Amino acid sequence: MSVGFLEALWHAPPGVRAGCALRTGGLGAAPYASLNLGTHVGDEPAAVAENRRLLRAALQLPSEPLWLQQEHGIRVIDADAPGVPGPADGAVTRQSGRVLAILVADCLPVLFVSADGTVLGAAHAGWRGLAAGVLEATVAAMRVDPQGLSAWTGPHIGPDRFEVGAEVRAAFVAHDERAAAGFAANARGRWQCNLDLLARQRLGALGVQHITSAGLCTHSQTAQCFSYRRDGRTGRMAALVWRQGAVP
Repeated sequence: MSVGFLEALWHAPPGVRAGCALRTGGLGAAPYASLNLGTHVGDEPAAVAENRRLLRAALQLPSEPLWLQQEHGIRVIDADAPGVPGPADGAVTRQSGRVLAILVADCLPVLFVSADGTVLGAAHAGWRGLAAGVLEATVAAMRVDPQGLSAWTGPHIGPDRFEVGAEVRAAFVAHDERAAAGFAANARGRWQCNLDLLARQRLGALGVQHITSAGLCTHSQTAQCFSYRRDGRTGRMAALVWRQGAVP
């Protein structure tokens, strides 16, 4: 089976590629079957290393992706700077051939490209990071006019499957009352949370005008996606963005 990869359909200039690896086409055993790309979930290190090799070969990646130590925060690193990056939930690059990666298994990955393709960004937006401002921090780190940015939101847990408590809703509404539209009360006295809508609100407030979505729910798409909420012990997929070759 070939490596599964969902190509991003977004407003990107030629030479920029993006999308999200799915769970198919790897060699991992249950509960990590099969294309687990995360080293921190208990899978065999050799299997993860081989899956990363398979991914790079299948996509003809120009370099090894920058694998972040994600921690549900808002720190964004410059992927072009020297040294060990440390924990972070976002990254930006201005270099061709630099591959940014966000590991997910329900959280929302958000990828960015500037209008001319010279600046790329990637953010890991679980509800904590999203509420704390990881998207705002990533856009700020790109240092370009937000109105010229395009964003793509990758596979994530959908609102029908993402139940949260009142404290999650309160964290978003305290920042912006319009965030109430991202929550629907359920029969259990809790809330169904729409991460994509909440991300779109925040990006729109920054001035980002071109936003597209993968439209794929990790929790409901068992064959295609890993889901932490569904399975507990499971693998991780990777959303990727890179520029191949010089800017035209």
